[in-house]
Amino acid sequence: MEQRALASSLTGLSMALGVAVMICVIVIHGVTVRQFEQDAQGYHLIVGGKSGPLQLVLSTVYHLGKPDYPIPYSYYQKFAAGEFADVTKLAIPYCLGDSYEAPNGRLFRVIGTTPDLFDKIVYQKNHDGSDRRYKFRAGRNFKANSFFEAVVGSVVASQAGLQVGDPLNPTHGISGTGEKHRQFKIVGILAPTGTANDRAVFVNIEGFYLLEGHALSRPEGVAVEELVYSTPVGTANDGSPVEPLADQLREVTSILVVCTDEFGPLVLDTAINKSKERIAQAVSPVSEVARMLDRIVGPMRLILLVMTILILIVAGISILVSIYNSMSERSHDIAVMRALGASRRAVMSIILVESILLSLCGGLVGMLLGHGLIALASPYVESHTGVTLSLFQFDWQEMTLLPGLLLLATVVGLLPALAAYRTDVAKSLSVG
Repeated sequence: MEQRALASSLTGLSMALGVAVMICVIVIHGVTVRQFEQDAQGYHLIVGGKSGPLQLVLSTVYHLGKPDYPIPYSYYQKFAAGEFADVTKLAIPYCLGDSYEAPNGRLFRVIGTTPDLFDKIVYQKNHDGSDRRYKFRAGRNFKANSFFEAVVGSVVASQAGLQVGDPLNPTHGISGTGEKHRQFKIVGILAPTGTANDRAVFVNIEGFYLLEGHALSRPEGVAVEELVYSTPVGTANDGSPVEPLADQLREVTSILVVCTDEFGPLVLDTAINKSKERIAQAVSPVSEVARMLDRIVGPMRLILLVMTILILIVAGISILVSIYNSMSERSHDIAVMRALGASRRAVMSIILVESILLSLCGGLVGMLLGHGLIALASPYVESHTGVTLSLFQFDWQEMTLLPGLLLLATVVGLLPALAAYRTDVAKSLSVG
């Protein structure tokens, strides 16, 4: 009896582990896909240097990988008052290439941008269809004329222990090994958004341009008095005036573009990607993310699911072997039941119910275990990827697990149930 209990427990445990792995695959994939899709919302196009479109999206939207080749600042100005202004509702410049190293050694990307990113961008939609805009857990957005103010994401603030009013020194380069730059003052901490911006630092682009190594050399043939300053004089954190960088000495890494209507992206795509200048490229982040998910994430998920299904099948076979091997020990008990009036179908049903109970109990334990593992892994995953997980993160595909386990248990329980059905009562009682 003890051996049977041990064998049944181990069989149920193997089923639970298989279900737990499947839960993790289903939930994490679902959350990751939604995260990638949501992060790519809020703007129609990303305009950047000529390189891989996926690299442009990853570095700009998700703060992953090496930043693309920069484009001239004059190209960004085309969206504000140049040839692209008619179809552009909002154009937000991004300057990448610096990082911030937290006291715990974690590195976060530093992005130079304008206050419009947090004042005007709708980064997601709520369940009721209303706009979801950036909010501040503490403090405020940085001001356009305060050149050395910064805003940090919620993950950065929590992991680095930063508060409003704290100083922050970016590091030149994304490796964290460069020289420390001039100090910025944190004036705002973003409320959690569930996007990659939770793990980024945002500084005023005007201050970013004034950091060492960020200004371009003066173009040959352009005199000092010919330099153009489209940005007015700003202030440092102590209130002293600060001269901005001349337009000819600037460049941007990428531009987030919101168009005036649904035809704007088509117009800009043709004008930019088919231009003879070949200075920049326009990429639809939503389309690029969808292709990445179809080509990379989707096949990997399929492989993991197939492997998990194989684990469940092996667990089902273990149930079959466990029950079938116990039939010789239980033949006398089955014969007694038959002698007392139990029908063959009743005996067969008992064996099937045992198989189903082992599978369903293992499945339920596996579901709890899977969600428990997700909850335990949530802080690590969020800190490294920005993807938010929780104990109660469910996916509709989980609904198919229990019916699938019921079918599997029925199939694997048929063989031992048939063996019970064919038990020879007279022989078993005589042997007993």
